[in-house]
Amino acid sequence: MADLFDIPNSADQTGNASAGESSAPRPLADLLRPRSLGEVIGQEQVLGPEAPLGVMLASGSLSSLVFWGPPGVGKTTIARLLADETDLHFVQISAIFTGVPELRKMFEAAKVRRGNGKGTLLFVDEIHRFNKAQQDGFLPYMEDGTILLVGATTENPSFELNAAVLSRSQVLVLERLGLADLERLAQRAERELDRGIPLDGLAREALLEMADGDGRALLNLIEQVMAWRVDGKLDTDALSTRLMRRAAKYDKSGDEHYNLISALHKSVRGSDPDAALYWFSRMLEGGEDPRFLARRITRMACEDIALADPQAQSVCLNAWETYERLGSPEGELALAQAVIYLALAPKTNAGYMAYKAARALAKKTGSEPPPKHILNAPTSLMADQGYGDGYEYDHNAEGGFSGQNYFPEGVKRPVLYSPVERGFERELKRRLDFFTTQRLKKK
Repeated sequence: MADLFDIPNSADQTGNASAGESSAPRPLADLLRPRSLGEVIGQEQVLGPEAPLGVMLASGSLSSLVFWGPPGVGKTTIARLLADETDLHFVQISAIFTGVPELRKMFEAAKVRRGNGKGTLLFVDEIHRFNKAQQDGFLPYMEDGTILLVGATTENPSFELNAAVLSRSQVLVLERLGLADLERLAQRAERELDRGIPLDGLAREALLEMADGDGRALLNLIEQVMAWRVDGKLDTDALSTRLMRRAAKYDKSGDEHYNLISALHKSVRGSDPDAALYWFSRMLEGGEDPRFLARRITRMACEDIALADPQAQSVCLNAWETYERLGSPEGELALAQAVIYLALAPKTNAGYMAYKAARALAKKTGSEPPPKHILNAPTSLMADQGYGDGYEYDHNAEGGFSGQNYFPEGVKRPVLYSPVERGFERELKRRLDFFTTQRLKKK
């Protein structure tokens, strides 16, 4: 769901077309730019009557905003239309090309404008590109009403924007276009151009998928297709020959990196090999380093399969080694097989939880010494201090189990490891229960 395009008109910073450009050819994305919020395709979760912007506009009270979403979902367009709806002067800047001197001039102009009774909506594209000091520079002008800030970012604001800016703004998530919204956009383009896109049904659907949720990308693709001289309608093969599929959005150091590895991990944990393979493949298609995937897959074996299937870690390590020997793309098959194995393996996090609990207990108890009966006494002085006194050698005990206490004297015996009734851990639970019973008998 989304509106279209995030490109300003061929214009000055306020979006007003200059006289010399008024007769220049305009891109399709520019021709179809909505003239009111009612023309925006999608984003109902933001623009609907009961949605945040709908409620703000109905009440006549618009606050500073941060639009978070992928490219081509209408961040710039919605910001410009908000300025029109609220009768604010629209100023657009990009954090990539704007420095401190330009910001100062913009703030001064906004002050003058405010003194003349006109407010300013400042749209900052790629706002996360500003450093902390630059972001802090917006605060006094936001607080005294000189500007109403609307920032746009493709990155997670929680990580990229100052807490002070976030506390004075409302974050609105704009979503990528669904196929139904892309189809509506395609139909709007056909009406504007007064002719149909020369594609058959399957090829048309393939064109929508090539846009990968980006409305601006779709309109650019449609412009290319409409420029072709063709007889009849092209099929999918002909379309694929003439157009390259758009690369999937994937930033190996950004949100998509962490979102997709999270999806892979949770699919493995949820015992869904098909979903796990899908997310694994999505990351490879996006250019992820297979070695990163090998490391994370091995971590999944330790965290979610663990002793329910002790072989799982070996499968992952062998797959990792196979990849190192074969390289890409052949070695990636070994990693894919490890993903399938993990997804279908019995699951337990008992060892993981026991480890975390043990670390927490170790931190809490500090420097408590071991009980003296399990300390060695290599010198007579240590023996005189009671080191090793009363220690029972388990191999000499009945059943090979003494049941002695191995925790510090001042630490109440905890239960850290609680194995589950799945996979090999079922056998470990049986053994643990046996030793627990024997320990109680020997008290």
